[in-house]
Amino acid sequence: MEKTLSELARLVGGKVSGDTKTLVTGIAGIRESKRGDITFLANRKYQPMLAECRASAVVVSPDVNGTPMPAIKVKNPDMAFAKIVEAFAPAPPRFYKGIHPTVVLGEDVSIGKDVSVQAFTVIQDEVEIGDGTVLSPGVYVGHGAKIGKNCLIYPRVVVRERCIIGNNCIIHSGTVIGSDGFGFSTVSGVHHKIPQIGIVQIDDDVEIGANVTIDRARFGKTHIGRGTKVDNLVQIAHNVSVGEHSFIIAQAGIAGSASVGDNVILAGQSGVDGHRHIGNNVVVGAKAGVTKDVPDNLFVSGFPAQPHDKELKVQAILRKLPELAGQIKDLEERLREIEKTAKDARRKR
Repeated sequence: MEKTLSELARLVGGKVSGDTKTLVTGIAGIRESKRGDITFLANRKYQPMLAECRASAVVVSPDVNGTPMPAIKVKNPDMAFAKIVEAFAPAPPRFYKGIHPTVVLGEDVSIGKDVSVQAFTVIQDEVEIGDGTVLSPGVYVGHGAKIGKNCLIYPRVVVRERCIIGNNCIIHSGTVIGSDGFGFSTVSGVHHKIPQIGIVQIDDDVEIGANVTIDRARFGKTHIGRGTKVDNLVQIAHNVSVGEHSFIIAQAGIAGSASVGDNVILAGQSGVDGHRHIGNNVVVGAKAGVTKDVPDNLFVSGFPAQPHDKELKVQAILRKLPELAGQIKDLEERLREIEKTAKDARRKR
């Protein structure tokens, strides 16, 4: 494929700085780009890298000037570049419509129009699947589960009994929706399993990464709000509630009955203690441990998590501990000398 810079600018609603007839034949990151490629700059701190970039064009924000190659200037370079990538990307795979002969199909199953149910999928009794949904090979859908319209369920996903998936959801391979919540009562040293009779409800436009586990509720539901995106290897425990348009990033863990508000970011390997509440528009830094409630509009980090600016001060002091330890040792030695001198003076009197 080959497009001029002016054509791409029209596609993304941007303005060209430089030669509008520059030909673009591919897309790449700043480091990997070569002649003919277009790249993008979403963060100005990486602007010095453009000096060595071999791309023929770049997508930047309007406040970036002096690029060494022609540029498309647009308010959101990240989103604009995503549209350009779509224009150059290979056509998405096409799935046949219908039910593969190897599928195991239960009784009283409702399947909508233009659904693709692929090889070796198991669908139990009383399942509902909406129009246009794709179930890839090896998917398991438990009794009474409901999957909405235009969902894409990748191979080896498990949707357990009675769980509900909304419309336009994407669930990647190896994820388990509705595994039992981790609930036990210990009596005389023996762990007795507590029944987990609730469900998981996932609202519309949610994407869930690979090898994610979302536990069913003990009672009621574990709930993932509309538009939320869950990265790979995330654990969401029973009765957790996650609001709308939040990001739950790789290896994060949310303990039972915690609640997370709207537009929240839980960064990689962060953790939330059980029964805690995280307000709206909160950012929890990587590896942070939330052990108490967090109000709206706060950036927290560290363990236990605290306001990020305070945590930075703590970390700055911790990094000076070797130096401070040496200073304390020196002060101790000087104090001993002062005490010895004073003691000798008293003896002479």
